[in-house]
Amino acid sequence: MIGENWVRGFGKPAHWRRWFLLFWAATAIYMLYYKWNAIHWFALSDTDDNLRFAQVRALLQGQGWYDLRQHRIDPPNGISVHWSRLVDLPIAGLMLILRPFVGWQEAARWACAIAPMLAFGAALYGMMLTVRRLVDRWAFLLAAAILVCANSSMLMWMPLRVDHHGWQLASLIVTVAGMADARKLRGGLTAGLATAFSLTIGLELLPYLAVAGALIVLWWVIDNEQAERLRGYGLSLAAGAALGYAVFASYDNRQLLCDALTPVYLSTLLVTGGLAVAFGSLPFARRWLRIVAALAGGAAICAGFALAFPQCLGRPEHISPELYQLWFSHIKEAKPLYQHGWRIAFPTLSLSIIGVIGSAWAFWRARGTDKAVPWALVALLSLFSALLLFWQTRAGPGSQMLGVIGATALGWPLLRWTLAHRNMAVRVLGSAAAFLFVSGAFAGIIVQNVREQRPAYRKKVDMANRRCPTLPALRPIGALPPATILTFIDLGPRLIAVTHHSAIAGPYHRNGGDILDVQHSFRATDPEVAHEVMRRHSAGLLLICPGLSESTVYGSEAPKGFYVQLVKGKVPNWLAPMELPKGSPYRLWRRLN
Repeated sequence: MIGENWVRGFGKPAHWRRWFLLFWAATAIYMLYYKWNAIHWFALSDTDDNLRFAQVRALLQGQGWYDLRQHRIDPPNGISVHWSRLVDLPIAGLMLILRPFVGWQEAARWACAIAPMLAFGAALYGMMLTVRRLVDRWAFLLAAAILVCANSSMLMWMPLRVDHHGWQLASLIVTVAGMADARKLRGGLTAGLATAFSLTIGLELLPYLAVAGALIVLWWVIDNEQAERLRGYGLSLAAGAALGYAVFASYDNRQLLCDALTPVYLSTLLVTGGLAVAFGSLPFARRWLRIVAALAGGAAICAGFALAFPQCLGRPEHISPELYQLWFSHIKEAKPLYQHGWRIAFPTLSLSIIGVIGSAWAFWRARGTDKAVPWALVALLSLFSALLLFWQTRAGPGSQMLGVIGATALGWPLLRWTLAHRNMAVRVLGSAAAFLFVSGAFAGIIVQNVREQRPAYRKKVDMANRRCPTLPALRPIGALPPATILTFIDLGPRLIAVTHHSAIAGPYHRNGGDILDVQHSFRATDPEVAHEVMRRHSAGLLLICPGLSESTVYGSEAPKGFYVQLVKGKVPNWLAPMELPKGSPYRLWRRLN
């Protein structure tokens, strides 16, 4: 059998952590090689990565620990950022360690390159631990290989992806590892701490974590022997949330807001944790008593939340209908998967569906054993995460990562059979085909080999998206005296990250009023709307990059608007053009009055 014979050369199963370290190091080296050019040019992946770097730099330059306002967006007041300092710590620590050896700029580059791979290491360890507990003691080898094929997930851990999503994914798989732990108290403590860690960072994975917590309660309802797990979960959830709030909640997040770990969710988590400890400690010997207790506790939590915080029953962003229509509705990751083309939907969904099928099959095989309920919980969580894709595409990384568990369960016996087959063709070609199937890699291969006919305008947009955020393109603008600039919303974070300028707005919902100012400026047919916005924000410069994705929205939805007027050369007399190097993708003007 492959679990005993084929992998015998890898050493003892007890030495699996050595293989974890080796696989992590090898993958990290490849990721650095793959992103080497981007690291050199400090091509931070998106707006959130740029703002995260700006936040870390402000911290190292003396901004207060609990002051998370970004003062270079809409200065001098700045904008409220709903994040926490928790994810800033590894980036800032690496910068401080590296700075004496390589200088400030190189320290920033390498800190932003290395930090995401620390989160990948945590996720990889959690994944290996989970499949060892549920599938086979050697299955971590296959799980690791499948994980690196999960493109949506791996993008969250690539060098320069310094935003918080990678750490949240790691906490999610560690939560699952706790659910799969045969040692009940340790498993509960692990799941609760990982949940509190994730919610301290942000609420993006709250739906997953709420379902995971409900499944732990369900397990206790089914089996009273799980009371110890429930107690551990409740204790660590409440204590971890309290500690996370005390240490990392910003001044702004001490208000009754709905989009972060504020008193709204802290109080809810404390009550939830307290009820979990109480239920796990009281003698509910009969199942019907546990059912009643679970239903009553869930109803009390929901009713208490609704009565105490009715403002948080809707969307956590609390954006106006106008802001939703003009801005939020155009965010691609916030759209359902079916609104994207098949080139995105097919590879994203493939591994998720395989994971659901694999975990359901593993549950069927495990029925009547002590692994039946853990597999049922994984199957339900995997199904839930796959369904979330039809709400928002941003659920893709979490859904793919959870799919790795079921895909490993499906692929492990299949590969054991192919690799042990007498026929060499089956051993080689059959094993390769089996891996391509269970990993979902076949979907990516199909997408890459089906030629795409891209219209000319899309090529121009792609070119603008590549060129505009680059250091060479922004260097001439950065050489100008510091100023507040009216520019595209998505350019704001990049502008403050790599120049000394400030921006009026960035793509963050708490910045809603400023986002509307920018939207109105570029959409209005009357240039005086932009003039008034610039004067109100004390903006001295106006900067556009024709062809950038955001600009296509202005061009299509406001064909007679101010942005289109500027592109066509219809410039009001209160703007004076400023010279930029030949070939610059930008156009820049100075406000005269």
